[in-house]
Amino acid sequence: MENIDLLYHARGESKFIDDLRLPSDALYAAIFYSSTGHGRILSLDLRDALLMPGVKAILTSKDIPGENQIGGVIADETLLAEDEVHYAGQPIALVVAESPECARKAVKKIKVLFDELPVVLDPREAFRKGSFIIPPRIFSMGNTSLAWDNCLVIVEGRAETGAQEHLYLETQGSVAYPTDSGSLKVTSSTQAPTAVQRAVSRVTGLPMNKIEVEASRLGGGFGGKEDQANSFAAMAALSALKLNRPVKLVLSRQEDLRITGKRHPYSSDFKLGLDSEGRILAYEVTFYQNAGASADLSPAILDRTLFHCTNSYFVPNVKATAYSLRTNLPPMTAFRGFGAPQGMFAIESAIFKAAEKMGVEPSYLQEKNLLKEGDAFPYGQSAEGCRAKESWLAALETFETGEIKNRIEKFNRENQFFKKGFAFMPICFGISFTNASMNQAGALVHIYSDGSIGISTAAVEMGQGVNMKLRQIASAIFQVSLDKIKIEPANTTRVANTSPTAASAAADLNGKALEKACNELLERLLNAAALKLKTEDKPVIINEEILLKEEKTGLKWEDLVKMAFDERMDLTSHAHHITPGIYFDKLLNQGRPFNYHVYGTGVVEVTLDCLRGTYTVDSLKAIHDSGKPLNPLIDRGQAEGAAIQGLGWLTMEEIAYASKGPLLSDSLSAYKVPDVYFSPGELDIRFLKASDNPRGIFNSKAIGEPPFMYAIGVFFALYNAIKEFRPEVRMDFTAPLTNERLLLALYSKEKNTVTA
Repeated sequence: MENIDLLYHARGESKFIDDLRLPSDALYAAIFYSSTGHGRILSLDLRDALLMPGVKAILTSKDIPGENQIGGVIADETLLAEDEVHYAGQPIALVVAESPECARKAVKKIKVLFDELPVVLDPREAFRKGSFIIPPRIFSMGNTSLAWDNCLVIVEGRAETGAQEHLYLETQGSVAYPTDSGSLKVTSSTQAPTAVQRAVSRVTGLPMNKIEVEASRLGGGFGGKEDQANSFAAMAALSALKLNRPVKLVLSRQEDLRITGKRHPYSSDFKLGLDSEGRILAYEVTFYQNAGASADLSPAILDRTLFHCTNSYFVPNVKATAYSLRTNLPPMTAFRGFGAPQGMFAIESAIFKAAEKMGVEPSYLQEKNLLKEGDAFPYGQSAEGCRAKESWLAALETFETGEIKNRIEKFNRENQFFKKGFAFMPICFGISFTNASMNQAGALVHIYSDGSIGISTAAVEMGQGVNMKLRQIASAIFQVSLDKIKIEPANTTRVANTSPTAASAAADLNGKALEKACNELLERLLNAAALKLKTEDKPVIINEEILLKEEKTGLKWEDLVKMAFDERMDLTSHAHHITPGIYFDKLLNQGRPFNYHVYGTGVVEVTLDCLRGTYTVDSLKAIHDSGKPLNPLIDRGQAEGAAIQGLGWLTMEEIAYASKGPLLSDSLSAYKVPDVYFSPGELDIRFLKASDNPRGIFNSKAIGEPPFMYAIGVFFALYNAIKEFRPEVRMDFTAPLTNERLLLALYSKEKNTVTA
């Protein structure tokens, strides 16, 4: 169950972009970017920068031989600004020099004059101005207009969630090398080698077959390198093509913070109606997504918000409207959960407000409305293999939540200035890319004549353990030891036309393709063994021994491979996998977009210091529907990491921009993420027992994103702790719930409302 890659990390042997040894003639690039959020470029003075020693070239949009465009979903994002800048941090020019220090010094010599234009940072302001990325998206089921008359309780409100910085350990970076016949090789810190290949092709004007892109491993991604790695790879490739020398571009931490997009901030309006027993009858929600200055992946992220707008609950009448708004911020991008956390936070806010009005615990409403087998989602798919209630009941029993509640009530009675809060957080997350065409993968497997095995897929190892899982799949099928198996870096010349390592689907898609390729080779080898043994019975391989009718034959794995090679058998297999049975009609907004769903229930306990506004997360526990994990150790690590990252988003990670657009929280002294001291006192994520998944590889379920949402419970546990101290408070649902916001909630002069 170990993860071999961790040994390389611990010994310092893992190589990342900045560790690569470059040829002696390599050059280094640095970006000159906009200091203002919106303006026309009146003049750009490069003269002093060009005179700097070691500077070889300064490239602008005029130097691009292909198209100055890197927009993937919508063609609305230039690689280098032309006449106008639309956000602070937008690249304008690229300095290429003999050293990184020289390039960065030259950047400071560039002078630009702007005609400042109005800056819009708020999505609701962008909505009023009609600044849409795409037309509105609406998911609906039933008829909310008719349902309100049957509702005994109706609540309305607003939910606000902020941006979040990916803060991967390895910053964005790329190295581009000119190769023979005008081709390029690009080594990129990307989750999506094919997307980089397309972007480089578009900018350079070269066909894709002249561009080789490789991603060996990443020092973290979290979605931030799914689309946004494209521009930095394209800049390095453009420089290498123009100067015919290798070029390296790696961002400093501050550059990365300033230039790259974050998790999308959302502002949402909700309206929820329930009957006298607490059953949800109707839900209307409107999402205002802050997309930043260009589309990036915002339309797809907006769809994912709509897909998860009812979280783990059955709601018979739903109308969810979503707007993607263009603002003067860096293009917001993919982040763990991909829009689902923002949607789930809104409905949880509505449920907590309804519980407050009805005088019941939120958990009463949560449990009553959990999905059941066969219930419909607003997009037409039914809940199949639904484990919402099963995980809820398992959490109640496993964590003895009744005793926790009694203990908390006793603590709150006995303590005046410290209060405890408690909350449940059920989750439901769909697994698949919601763009059906992306649900495909290829695998290339070589068995070498000495019995060793090489595997190539599109899966990019970024700390999530996918390489180890792929090794385990091949090891299980061939029945050989793990040390015989090598995973090659993802490379567009070995496996082409690939989907990103994203959407929690890498192990599923690439693992299924690998399974198919391995089984094809296994079938060939076993047929060869049968011929050798002169039997019509099918031999099997167990622990590298060839057995016939459970008896050893004397043939070993290496013998069989050598024999097959001598017989001129093809020991290479390429296989292609597509996720079956998924589709979605974007005109009707109906279909079956997900291969399966992941369920789970989180249980959170916090202690709030009501004098200082500080707090501790005493425990975050969960029963998680994981299927049959391929590697329980890796999956538990992924679940714990996701929950901690979610905890940061909901509580402390606050992104701040100046009025004209520059990022204020542009260093780790101004932007805080959870550390070991902030982690929950008890972090206990257990896998639901007797849970399998015939749609997943080896009955497993995806793990990367769903546990992120358990942390939403921390916000509402803190909400409940505040209510214990000041029962009259009616809080806004605004995240992150920082210490400053907590103090406002605890000591606002207003009796009936608190603006967080």
